[in-house]
Amino acid sequence: MSVAGYCVLALAIVLASALQSSIGFGIGMFAAPIVALVDPALIPGTLIMVATLVTLMVVVREREAIDLAGTGWALTGRLPGTVAGALLLAVLPHRALAILLAGVVLGGVVLTSSGWIPAARRRNVVLAGAASGLLGTATAIGGPPMALVWQRNSGAQLRGTMSGFFLIGSVMSLIVLAATGAVNKHTLWGFAVLVPAAVLGYLLSHVLNRHLNPGRLRRLAITVSAAGAILLIGRELLTI
Repeated sequence: MSVAGYCVLALAIVLASALQSSIGFGIGMFAAPIVALVDPALIPGTLIMVATLVTLMVVVREREAIDLAGTGWALTGRLPGTVAGALLLAVLPHRALAILLAGVVLGGVVLTSSGWIPAARRRNVVLAGAASGLLGTATAIGGPPMALVWQRNSGAQLRGTMSGFFLIGSVMSLIVLAATGAVNKHTLWGFAVLVPAAVLGYLLSHVLNRHLNPGRLRRLAITVSAAGAILLIGRELLTI
């Protein structure tokens, strides 16, 4: 990887980690299209490792606000979804995975912008957990289903509950990916060199939480995510 490529990745991880730490999701939607453009081999393993680190820091900070019951039901769905996502990743060729990743980002943009608020009933939370497990394991973008079903929460409760779910869910995904060979020396190296960027993004979230409107921050993330997904689709179509 070139120095310029690393700088682009590091900046994306700083901003994505700050976003994740501020509103409870977004590291995959924001960073995955950019990472896929610079170094596709880091998807999904390295990005899931970075998300695990960031969510661990948020869980420690917001531990008293976590909805343990809701997290438990979501994880019930996450387990089978994680296995399905690993199987999907194993059979998809690179180009199909890139198109799927971009499609998931654009679908997440539509869902999080639609204003639809499903009731956070047990069935919906389990189904959202399953969808998050499948998409998060295959593409590192598991946030939109959970953000949709838990969007009535806000502040520390949203950040803490989402992060508690993603912390355990990401560990599940990494275990399954390691078993299928999707975690290797390159993904581990990518994680190691991006740890400082993830920590910096987490620290930046303290400033964002005090001074920025969460709604405005979310709209910015959605716009950048959509632009990255469109660029990724364009690149894949041009290389056909």
